[in-house]
Amino acid sequence: MAVDAPERSLVLWFPDWPVTALTRAAATEAPTRTSAGGRGRRASGTTAGSSSDRPEPLDPRLPIAVVEANQVVACSAAARADGVRRGQRRRDAQARCPALRIVPADIARDQRAFAPLIAAIEDRAPGVQLVRPGLCALRARGPARYYGGEEQSARVLVEALRGLGIEDVRAGIADGPFTAEQAATAGSTAREPVFIVPAGGAAGFLAPLSVSVLDSTALAAVAPPKGGRTSASDDLVGLLARLGVQTLGAFAAMPEERVRERFGPRGIRLHDLAAGSDSRPVQPRTPPPELHREVAFEPPVEIADQVAFGMRVAADDFIQGLGAIDLVCTELRVELVGDRGERSERVWLHPASFDSAAIVDRVRWQLGEDAEGLRSGVTLVRISPEAVDAASHHRPAIFGSGPEERVHHALSRVQAMLGHRAVVTPEIGGGRWLTERQVLVPWGDRVVLAKERGRPWPGSLPDPLPTTVFAEPPTVEVTTLGGYAVEIDERGALSAAPGVLVEGGRRRAIESWAGPWPIVERSWDPVRARRAHRFQVVDADGAAWLLVCENGGWTIEGAYD
Repeated sequence: MAVDAPERSLVLWFPDWPVTALTRAAATEAPTRTSAGGRGRRASGTTAGSSSDRPEPLDPRLPIAVVEANQVVACSAAARADGVRRGQRRRDAQARCPALRIVPADIARDQRAFAPLIAAIEDRAPGVQLVRPGLCALRARGPARYYGGEEQSARVLVEALRGLGIEDVRAGIADGPFTAEQAATAGSTAREPVFIVPAGGAAGFLAPLSVSVLDSTALAAVAPPKGGRTSASDDLVGLLARLGVQTLGAFAAMPEERVRERFGPRGIRLHDLAAGSDSRPVQPRTPPPELHREVAFEPPVEIADQVAFGMRVAADDFIQGLGAIDLVCTELRVELVGDRGERSERVWLHPASFDSAAIVDRVRWQLGEDAEGLRSGVTLVRISPEAVDAASHHRPAIFGSGPEERVHHALSRVQAMLGHRAVVTPEIGGGRWLTERQVLVPWGDRVVLAKERGRPWPGSLPDPLPTTVFAEPPTVEVTTLGGYAVEIDERGALSAAPGVLVEGGRRRAIESWAGPWPIVERSWDPVRARRAHRFQVVDADGAAWLLVCENGGWTIEGAYD
């Protein structure tokens, strides 16, 4: 039975893409500080956190390693020069390179940084298959006919990507996506980024390669079995190594019947790949609809209200575009670009889903919250959906929207009139002191806690917590019944039992008390060290108080109702 020849495929490989995506994302998010004068209300921006939380630009020349599940998944050239390798354990990599910068893997960051490159490739050669962030494939025939040959088409794509700031990109052309991937990863170099395997030469090119590529790279180009399990290939590669079969050529020479008996259809598929018979063609993706909207301002606009007014039509088009495909936006990304190159970017969350008025409000709030983000006029505003949901999940009920929707509508109206931070909801965070555990979050924002509640906090107060927390704890006096001050020594021992609480000139008899409970923070740092003791007391009127004794003084941290 005749077997069709594998389809000529072109694969573009971006070495160490997680590191490249990390450095590009950090460079994009790092704000540019400028100053400008002017009159009226300036259009100022904000990023997704305070200025101290903004990421610093990462130099790709530094030793960087991206780690997932305590293993290195990608590293920079400087880290590789010091002995860091993909697949190493984190501790081993740090032992080889003490100056190594460890960054956790983020597939969303990799995909977000790779999306503009896919769009640029599709502008010059449609029909791109996204294999994974940093690796894509397309049919070689169409671009070769348009640009005058396979090599010419690959070089056009490589040069276009270099024009976008990607210095290291490799291209491989061969029979089938798998062989083309090996040509890009094993055949091309930084100096010669294009490697072409002649038609019919796949078996000879693959023969000297190690069988380990079936585990490390082939699975990216081969659809996994149902359920996503890939243990068959892992077993096959390990077993071949134990049998002394080290190369793809040796594996391809094994009888097909024996491979089928031992490994089944999965083994036959990998056996065909090793022999250069990649029968699966490139599967082009369907480009997603253009859901984002952009508004360019020429000349630059410096008044925030003018920018918000100019966004009304774009916001309506944005909502209508999502509604045409039965979607609603639940998380919105707003990007602002200043006349002098400043950038402001933030992701906004909505309790339900955005409408056009809510989008305009977010743009206005972002322009007005942080005067350090944008100091010059706004030249571009871009809105894009960060998260979407089915519109059917957000349709009103048959008998009305219910009290929750009415509450949301009322709070949103108040927030639109008074400002983003005018309506807040309380959240409980982590920490030892009640004031730092009380977090006020603007209505509709994602809860981001500086200190996680689930972590251990020795000395923190357990439930039930006081219902009233004083932002500025009032100073009080605690004495004995005889009028002597109650003190605590270095070992936490009381000088006498508390008998009277003097608060605001009023004397309260203490009926019962409990404590002390010590709070020790940063004992190793003499400048920032803090040591205090907590007490719970109940006065004669039945009021319960949470007292703190620190440096010989007494304050009220909270009150129980």
